Amino acid sequence: MAIRDALSDSLLLAQERAAADPTAEWLESWEVWVTAMQAGSAMFAAATTTEESVECLIHHEVRSVPATGPQPWVDAGNWLTVFMLSVICRDKERLDALCQVPVSLLRQSGAEYDAYVYPWVEALQAYWLSRPELGDKLLEAAQGLAPEAAPIAGPEATTKLLWPVVDLFHRFGAADHERFNQSLANALTLHKQYWTTGDDRANDPRGLVPVGVLAMACLTHDAGIPIEVESEYLPRHLLKGTWVGEFRT
Repeated sequence: MAIRDALSDSLLLAQERAAADPTAEWLESWEVWVTAMQAGSAMFAAATTTEESVECLIHHEVRSVPATGPQPWVDAGNWLTVFMLSVICRDKERLDALCQVPVSLLRQSGAEYDAYVYPWVEALQAYWLSRPELGDKLLEAAQGLAPEAAPIAGPEATTKLLWPVVDLFHRFGAADHERFNQSLANALTLHKQYWTTGDDRANDPRGLVPVGVLAMACLTHDAGIPIEVESEYLPRHLLKGTWVGEFRT
């Protein structure tokens, strides 16, 4: 549970820092994004290890994390968060490990998700591991994001937060420069609409950085496709990977 809390606390701090450092030009901002990724990765390493414990680097220190096996927090939502953080931090080894996590393990968490979630996880795993089922899983995820098919998330969150990330991934896979940038601009507009509706959302730091959208932009940037959209929601130095390699992650 401490690892679970470290993920959520570090990610919240990273998003809060965006208010003071919107471009992530401070090393401290990069550090906290990395810490969130490390804590989340440790969560899944501990759940999948066959040993009594696993050694994990978290916040510049190697820590021994006891094996946990399936747990309520070893779920698809956290998997998606850690995948996106690993993309943003350009950590290929962690992405390799995450994509070996069986979806069956995620299902054992008991968490309830809309129909799109598990095919979406499988699509991302298939992409990273070059598996042939990518297209089928992506189509299944997209079909599961019809507003009426996602009652748990609800139509507003589905339309404004969830679908745009899957759409961006599709545009990235198609290497469609123009359509990706159009979809990116639309995703950021929808994100702003969602997170500025009402005082509660407007004051919630989780709305400062759309993690999934940023991750898709990072993938596309690294593939050599120009990102023509500039936004306060896309920290420039995270998008460009300015701090990658500054210290061991």
